[in-house]
Amino acid sequence: MDSASLWRLIVLLLAAVDVARCRFHAYARGWQLATATWYGSPSGAGTDGGACGYGELPNTPYGLDVGAGSPVLFKNGRGCGACYKNSCSSFLAWIAQVRCLQQQLCSGKAVTVVITDECPGGYCAFGRTHFDLSGTAFGRMAMAGRTNQLLGSGVMQVLYKRVDCNYGSRPMEFQVNEGSTPFWLSILVRYAAGPGDLGHVELMQAGSRVWQPMTQVWGATWCFNGGPLRGPFSFRVTTLSTSETVVARNVIPRNWASNTCYRSRVNFR
Repeated sequence: MDSASLWRLIVLLLAAVDVARCRFHAYARGWQLATATWYGSPSGAGTDGGACGYGELPNTPYGLDVGAGSPVLFKNGRGCGACYKNSCSSFLAWIAQVRCLQQQLCSGKAVTVVITDECPGGYCAFGRTHFDLSGTAFGRMAMAGRTNQLLGSGVMQVLYKRVDCNYGSRPMEFQVNEGSTPFWLSILVRYAAGPGDLGHVELMQAGSRVWQPMTQVWGATWCFNGGPLRGPFSFRVTTLSTSETVVARNVIPRNWASNTCYRSRVNFR
């Protein structure tokens, strides 16, 4: 073996060792391996609507840094609202956040994304952990002047980590969905901070001390069938991942209206 070949071999071995060290430190800090793509407009929020039911996302606390999760992240809708840290850097850099393994394209800047949609097929199938991010969130991870190149790179390998959702002082909101009646109440829960995901939602009616379980319909939409219902309504919300609970008392008034959003005074953390 000539000296040039030996040198290339040494470089490759050092690179492999560095990658292994990076991944060891990443996993030791709770980071995990996944893949990521992007969809929708390069500067958009993926899609308006989505499988969580949040509706249009720009100009809301969810904003543009959102993504669709594969089924292992979406969790049949109970993963809606969960937040994940995403970042990327050169594959030889120390991995301190979620980083992509795309050389010369990634800045190492972190972006926190909220799961607002589901990605059921393609890279998201067969039990893979995959983020299909908005073009905005994906592009934020690029080095200066390399956004278009990163967007054109297709699928990339990343490390990811679950983080708390933070909406500042914004409390949770409960939207009464269209079609609700005094005998069937459908609500959409928005802006759950902290863990973000919803494991259980319970209803307490006026004049009662009993919490009645609601049924998840789809995404972040829950319903209660029975009546006649008596407002105002209180809700007890329990997170999926940590089993934390908050109570929003009398958040929906007695004279509620469908297709109307009611702001509570509470949130997680």
